[in-house]
Amino acid sequence: MRANAVSSPISYERNNIRINMYEENAKIQFDELKNKPDAIILGIESSCDETAAAVVRGGREVLSNVIASQIEIHRRFGGVVPEVASRNHTLALPNIIDQALKEAGVTASDLDGVAVTFGAGLIGALLVGVSAAKAYAYAINKPLIAVNHIEAHVSANFIADKTLEPPFCALVASGGHTLLLDIKGYNEFEKLGGTLDDALGEAFDKVARVLSLPYPGGPNVEKLAKEGKPNIKLYKHPKGVRQDLSVSYSGLKTAVVNYVHTLEQRGEPVPVADVCASFTSEAVGLLAKTAAECVRRSGRSLLALAGGVASNGDLRAALKAEGAANGFSVCYPPHVLCTDNAAMVASRAYFTAREGKGLAGLDLNAKSHVAF
Repeated sequence: MRANAVSSPISYERNNIRINMYEENAKIQFDELKNKPDAIILGIESSCDETAAAVVRGGREVLSNVIASQIEIHRRFGGVVPEVASRNHTLALPNIIDQALKEAGVTASDLDGVAVTFGAGLIGALLVGVSAAKAYAYAINKPLIAVNHIEAHVSANFIADKTLEPPFCALVASGGHTLLLDIKGYNEFEKLGGTLDDALGEAFDKVARVLSLPYPGGPNVEKLAKEGKPNIKLYKHPKGVRQDLSVSYSGLKTAVVNYVHTLEQRGEPVPVADVCASFTSEAVGLLAKTAAECVRRSGRSLLALAGGVASNGDLRAALKAEGAANGFSVCYPPHVLCTDNAAMVASRAYFTAREGKGLAGLDLNAKSHVAF
């Protein structure tokens, strides 16, 4: 290696000065967001297999929402391969950001901040988005705002219903999370319950694999459930709402596995549609009753549904039925805002920044898990 290939102490010092200047300026701009109701935020999302960028004004008005799905890429593997997802994020993200700005009709100078999901999710995939956001924020001299992925899902409801305000309860149901939350304020979330093991979306996907259904499993289970009958008793004893508002899906998943394997060993056909319907009825029914108890205990009058499984029609119907029976309303975002997207990230950043929270430095790192 040539001697001059190594940076000198002077170069390091200059770089540190530039970084310090950027972060000081970012802090000044970030503080101004508290009193800027029409702030324009660029959101970046790469936590799993969707590469997304969006521009949102005022936390609720979506100017653009660009999503590049990797479903077809991962279908051949029967599920998301983290390394493949990360590589495709790297390839797609620059163009996705450019497209988001173009569709929004804004330039980089019009932005008031750059928001990015830092966790939870696949660590390699998250690192791509975090690295891109840090570089972009630094390049355009704008504040960097770190966003919790779970909180972002809840914020999708603020986009869907521009009149929605806390307090309310929220059910976050996705491939990686099943949580019951009391949303006391825009930045005050309290966990009231959730899964002890598998998330609801994860359970759907595992059941799909047992039944040899193609990826993505959840939507295929939902589709077949509509064609079947919930006439299979997967549990010998009905499961009731637990005192701690927790739910468990590992046992239900295992019950499906045992049922299917028993039929296969006997050489009998597996009634796939009926299995899907029976599993869905058990999984969704218990969660809906637990969510209803969560709303009752908290004294709220509204339950907001969020996350990828929020698109499930059976879950929506079960929650609406519980709401009608127990005197609370249910709301949920449109499908495009249920799955991973960057509009929810930009929205969440707006509401955190409005209270002076979320500013990140160039040392921001990704986290595969976030505490709740």
